[in-house]
Amino acid sequence: MMRQITDRELHEECGVFGVFGVADAASLAYYGLHALQHRGQEGCGIVSVDRDGVFRREKGPGLVTEVFNEDRLSALRGQTAIGHVRYSTAGGGGSENIQPFLFRHNTGDFALAHNGNLVNSAQLRRYLENKGSLFQSTSDSEILAHLIKKETKYHDRPRIYAIVDALNMLEGAFAFLIMTANRIYACRDKYGLRPLSIGRLGDGYVVSSETCAFDVLGAQFVRDVEPGEIVTIDDHGLRSCDYSMYKRREMCSMEYIYFARPDSDIEGCNVHAYRKESGKLLWREAPVEADIVVGVPDSSLSAAMGYAEASGLPYEMGLIKNKYIGRTFIQPSQAMREKGVRMKLSAVRTIVRGKRVVLVDDSIVRGTTSRRIVMMLREAGATEVHVRIASPPMTNPCFYGVDTSTYDELISAHKNPAEVCREIGADTLAFLSSEALLQAGNRSELCMACFTGRYPTTLYQAVEQANKKINE
Repeated sequence: MMRQITDRELHEECGVFGVFGVADAASLAYYGLHALQHRGQEGCGIVSVDRDGVFRREKGPGLVTEVFNEDRLSALRGQTAIGHVRYSTAGGGGSENIQPFLFRHNTGDFALAHNGNLVNSAQLRRYLENKGSLFQSTSDSEILAHLIKKETKYHDRPRIYAIVDALNMLEGAFAFLIMTANRIYACRDKYGLRPLSIGRLGDGYVVSSETCAFDVLGAQFVRDVEPGEIVTIDDHGLRSCDYSMYKRREMCSMEYIYFARPDSDIEGCNVHAYRKESGKLLWREAPVEADIVVGVPDSSLSAAMGYAEASGLPYEMGLIKNKYIGRTFIQPSQAMREKGVRMKLSAVRTIVRGKRVVLVDDSIVRGTTSRRIVMMLREAGATEVHVRIASPPMTNPCFYGVDTSTYDELISAHKNPAEVCREIGADTLAFLSSEALLQAGNRSELCMACFTGRYPTTLYQAVEQANKKINE
């Protein structure tokens, strides 16, 4: 089940991390997952396999530092491991949905971890259940395991053939790590919607949703997994197999705008550099007379720096984020929600008092938090607040793993920019254009479906479900 969201609580489904051929692999996976904690904070897990082919798993709800301790990590023996941090979208929460999943089979045990969302999961689940599959979870990620075992034509051939057949039945966004006793398969959807990168660590390899995790371990970036590709990592090194000849580079634009850490490189483009350039383009498209530029911590700070640099206005820390808040929980009342925003963000009165402020943010979802921040700046003495958003208006739901599942969660789906401006109480409001999103990363393709309504894949049941919610 999809959950309701607050304006600054956009979440992407998860992050995956793998280690092959390195001693104490589970401990390395722990540090890798910690670097990916921003991608999922509801649960995490690690599965390891030793040289005898024995698989071990530890997982639980909570942050990486809450779930794992020295005893749990020491139990995960072996030189190969995969891990996962989760934020629940498709299938909802619950301990049964915490990954990696571990499957026991007479042809060999295996584990898998998934980042993304399958748009044909309902059809595939029904198809598999009619053929006798029994699912242990409500997550769409488990579907791949059943397809690998049920749909292969040749049970006596290497597993890669079964994986190719299974991946060709999936539609949607995914980065999969599949771990067997002797290797890891790193798989990426043919549209290139989700990032997945490979690094070298000593004589072994690491695989990660983001390259920022490589720096923590001292690993050297090797290359990205290409769209429609399976990279086999084993004692032979890296081997490539294309499961699809249909290849696009429709990377989710929200990876650059919001989700990824600024020290990550996605398909050769640094996230901080991308956001800073988008801020410069935002000033060119929507200049305004003001005194200072303030960014909303943390993902908007790079764009605010770019806006300030291009405009010549001073960049100031007019908002401070409380770094000790940790995870965000649903507040029981409106009054508590208001206090919750102030716990996370504070305006610096001596900086904003008497100033015309340009407030740069990465996106507006519901508009509720934007309204509270504008009000906070005015209460701190700002004479004007001009809001500039480093992305286009979010007018359409995402079905690929971002938790905006209905139109009624999106203020820009039913209000134009002038109406949104009045709703959030700003003096002016402007959004970045879709063309500028491509220009900022020197790209010809990005998935901008949440802004444009042009989805790169067939949606199957997703549109019908969204339309049904509108009519209810």
